[in-house]
Amino acid sequence: MIVFDVIAGVLVLAGAVLALTAAIGVVRFGDTLARMHSATKPQVLGLLLVLVGALFRLRGSHDAGMVTVSIIFMLLTAPVVAHRVARLAYQEQDMSEVLVVDELGELSPEDQLPG
Repeated sequence: MIVFDVIAGVLVLAGAVLALTAAIGVVRFGDTLARMHSATKPQVLGLLLVLVGALFRLRGSHDAGMVTVSIIFMLLTAPVVAHRVARLAYQEQDMSEVLVVDELGELSPEDQLPG
């Protein structure tokens, strides 16, 4: 049983480090798209590692089901929120000097988001 505790500790520690790097990236990066990338990719992976570590620690407990539901909810909502933030940032800011390829600039006005 010590092996599961060590695995849980390593996963939680790795997840905490990834979440810390995500927080540092949000503070350090300059534009919205870079901050959004930093806030979603390493943060989601960090939280996933922490929750999987909690699953290793809570094995056989009724609370493991709630942790599993949290993992599924996070994996479903994080990409949607990141996509919405990126689209709103594109609409609100002039991204011509930031983007290498502007795929949204070719959309017709009715394809753009309302607002």
